[in-house]
This record gives sequence, structure tokens and C-alpha cells, in this order.
Amino acid sequence: MTATASAPTTKADLHPDAKRNQLVIRLLLVSAFVVILNETIMGVALPNLMDDLDITATAAQWLTTAFMLTMAVVIPITGFLIQRFNTRPIFIAAMTLFSTGTLIAAVAPGFEVLLVGRIVQATGTAIMMPLLMTTVMTLVAPASRGKTMGNISIVISVAPAIGPTISGIILSLLDWRWMFIIVLPIAVGALILGASRMQNVTTPRTVPLDVLSVILSAFGFGGFVYGLSNLGAAPAGGWLPLGIGVFALIVFVLRQLQLQRTDRALLDLRVFTARTFTVSISMLSISMIALFGTIILLPLYMQNVLGMSALSTGLLLLPGGLTMGLLAPFVGRIYDRRGPTILLVPGSIIVSAAFWAMTMMGQSTQPWMLMVAHIGMSVGLSLLFTPLFTSSLGSLPPKLYSHGSAVVGTIQQLAGAVGTALFIAVMTSESAALMTQGASEVSATASGIHDAFLCGAIISLFAIPAAFLVRRAPLDAPAPIGH
Repeated sequence: MTATASAPTTKADLHPDAKRNQLVIRLLLVSAFVVILNETIMGVALPNLMDDLDITATAAQWLTTAFMLTMAVVIPITGFLIQRFNTRPIFIAAMTLFSTGTLIAAVAPGFEVLLVGRIVQATGTAIMMPLLMTTVMTLVAPASRGKTMGNISIVISVAPAIGPTISGIILSLLDWRWMFIIVLPIAVGALILGASRMQNVTTPRTVPLDVLSVILSAFGFGGFVYGLSNLGAAPAGGWLPLGIGVFALIVFVLRQLQLQRTDRALLDLRVFTARTFTVSISMLSISMIALFGTIILLPLYMQNVLGMSALSTGLLLLPGGLTMGLLAPFVGRIYDRRGPTILLVPGSIIVSAAFWAMTMMGQSTQPWMLMVAHIGMSVGLSLLFTPLFTSSLGSLPPKLYSHGSAVVGTIQQLAGAVGTALFIAVMTSESAALMTQGASEVSATASGIHDAFLCGAIISLFAIPAAFLVRRAPLDAPAPIGH
């Protein structure tokens, strides 16, 4: 549904479109928050699931690994879907898949059915985020995108951050199935509301689907994420799929370079010819490594070293997640007025400083000191996400928005897998070495976590010079739909 140019438009004429656009974006934001929340909600629940379902730690980890794996496989295809189909049917398909997966997980009698539910959930989640970003870039004027992207930052950063807190609270009171039972009516409500109120805001066009690219994408991104996930937990089982994934990705890239000459690429890599997009994606990768690495390490540190309960762990991490949510709208407004540099430079410095502070944590660290460090990292990340999303996608021509959104979503999953695998691999390697020398499990774990945070602190330094290179998206882009 687009505005026509056949007659002069007045402010009154544009009002219905503006209201429609706001409704569409709000529906997508609420739905995206619900689906993204599930990506990290399982971490704290794994011990309970191991006992209740009588499964090993390796099997239980698949409930998280399979989710990330499915996301990595499906997201690259969303660029094609968003171009080929209208907004409303894509939204309905995404929320139907997510709701169905949630229902399967809620009534799962055993591990296998629960795993199927998580995979179906992830398929819906993978479609939702690129749809949200592409829609925002299409509907929102460049001068006010920062404010809207600030709301998206709440979804992308806060939902994963508070997932462990929510699951910790639920598990302290109820059975693990209630993690899905509570989410189900919210998801179904979003689906019903969206089905009745969502409107089509884009014009689909006929685009070809290259089947070979889809196959290469599945083996490439899927193998890469699976290999990295295994590398963190069991190095011997990760190298082969990682190698297959890297090889398939190389062939995938070559295939896309060939197809994009005739606008037939599954994932158009011309997005990387925009310097701001490339630099922003590099910084985003570092930020997601920091976010997911911290999400996986801090609960291990608090429970295995400091002896805190799952509920206490979740509650201690809650202020950081809330801080991200509270700051995101203000960060968006600052971006609209002042551009990215004033946010990215201090943000990258604060994230790095928080990492270096966490390298000083030991067996006797006070919980309040840990909370301060986590809040500091949350402040830094909140200053980074909004300007990176807005500047990266805003630097692209409109015809590449869907491809850029798919790249951003894919990079998030890959960087999350890298952060998780890298931090766990460093921690377990150092811990195992010390325990063979006679160190206690607690001291060995503390030392391993120290080395993992040191690795993260070194990586975080690369984001600081990159922060000076990101430029504001041009404000004279083509007028969005409805404006």
C-alpha cells in the first residue's frame, strides 16, 4: 500500500498513513520482543531440564544450540521473503510458527518433542527481526529513525539480557513448562491482533530464488554456528562442522557475487560496498560477542564461583537489562539530533572499561561490584546498538534494505555463537589445565573466567578506533511510504 502521486497531498491526507505506520511498527516491536526473549530464556533452565527429562548436559545444550542453528539457517533467506511477499502474510507466518513452537514446547512429554518446539519457535523468530528492521527503514523518515531504532535496540539487547532473570524467577516457583505456558497467550494475542490490524506497507516484486544458494547458506551458516557451539563445549566435535561451514560459506559468497550482477542474489553482498555499513557491522559483531559472552559467563561465575542461586543470579543481572531498556529511547533521540560519533566513542570506551574491570573479579568479589560492572557494560552497549543499526542500514539504497536487514540478523547470530564459543573455550581450557595441577574446581573456574574476560577485553579495544569512522546516514534519502 503506497501513497500515490496523482493528486496533491495535504497533512490531513497523510494522517491515516502515519497512524497506520505507527500501528504496524508497534505490532512488530511487541511481537519481536516476545520472540527474541526466548533466545536466552533456556540457559538458567538447563539443570532443571536435565533432572526432569533425565538427559545429559550435552543433550540439554542442544535446546539452545538448535535455536541458534535454526536462526542462522533461516535468516539469510528472509531477504528473499521480504521482497517477494507482503508485510501481513509474513508477519502472520512468523507469529504462527512461533506460537505453534511455544505450544509444542509447553506440552512436550520429553526431550525430543521439546527440541522440535524450540526449532519451530526459532523459525518464526528468524523471520521477525529482519521484517521489523526492513519495515522501519521503509516507513520512517531518515531524520527520525534514531528514535525508532532505539525501540528496536530495546528488543535486541534487553530481551536477551532479561531472559535469564525471567526464567530464574519462573523456575523458583513453577515447573519449567511454565516458561512456555506464560509466553503462549502473549504470542497468540500478538498473532490475533496482528492478523486483524496489520496492514501491507510494502509492494512485493517477483524475485528469483536460487536453490543452490539456499543449500549453501544452510550448510555454511548452520555448519559455522554448530561448529562454534560444539567448539566451546567439546572441541573434538566442533572442527569438522566448522570446516564444512567455512568452505560452504566461501562457495556461498562466490555464488552471491556472481548472482548479484543480475540482481538474483539470495543475500546481496553489495551492502558491504558502503563503508559505513561495513564498519558498523564490524562494531556490531564486537558488541554482540560482548553481550552473548557476558550472558553465558556471568551466570557461571556467580553460581559456580560465588555460590549464588539461579534466582539471585537472575535478579542481580536484571538492573543491567533494565538500564539498556531505559536508555535506548534517549539514545535514539540523541542520534537524531547529534549523529553517531557522540554516542559510539564513549560507548565503545565504556564497554572496554567494563570488560577490563571484570578481569579483576575473583573468588571473593562482592556481588554489588559485579552488578556495577554489569550495569556499566549495559550502559556502553546501549550507546552502541541504536547508532550502529541506524547508520548501517541508513547507508544503503532502499532496494538493499531487506538484504541489509538479513545481513544484520545473520551477523548477530554468528557473533553470538562466536562470543559464546570463544568465552567457554577459553574458560574450560584454563580451568582444565589448572585442575590437572591440583587446583580446586572453584579456583580453577575463577581463573578460567578471568582469562575469558581478558580475551573479551582485548577484542573490545578494536571497537574504539572504529567508532570514529561511522558516519550518519544521509538525511536526503527517498521519502518513506506514507510520508
